[in-house]
Amino acid sequence: MPDRVYNVLFLCTGNTARSILAEAMLAKDGAGRFRAYSAGSRPKGVVNPIALQVLRETDYPTDGLASKPWDVFATPDAPRMDFVFTVCDSAAGESCPVWPGQPVTAHWGIEDPAAAEGTDLQKKAAFVTAQRYLKNRISAFLALPIASLDAVALSSKVREIGHQTGATATRPEVA
Repeated sequence: MPDRVYNVLFLCTGNTARSILAEAMLAKDGAGRFRAYSAGSRPKGVVNPIALQVLRETDYPTDGLASKPWDVFATPDAPRMDFVFTVCDSAAGESCPVWPGQPVTAHWGIEDPAAAEGTDLQKKAAFVTAQRYLKNRISAFLALPIASLDAVALSSKVREIGHQTGATATRPEVA
């Protein structure tokens, strides 16, 4: 049993797809070790229905998932984040709030499945691909011996995870 539960925040611009997928997957796969959250710099206020469909079809709970602004996690009464990961390039390039406690940050850029065009099947395929890339990153993150790594090594490891297959071409660092 871990000594503590770590809080992880996934950030995106609209908080409708990638950050939602990551939140749901880490919440289930990291249960007991991690609490997962997501937010957006300019949230759209609704979760993409294809994201919810893909999560349900892969046995991830969708209850409570919501598109919300990232400032709700920068208030004094918000949960203190241990990790903050951006999953879209535009959010990574924005000025983020100051996160209390100096969390470990990294950019895990994934193409936006919500921007996919074509048939419904092609759009869904984009979400399945994004989910697979995020699942690989989350699995690598869950395998890290967090408690035994110093801050520099831990920061390096989580940034390396962002360079796995499926990373977007630009890899800005989180502010």
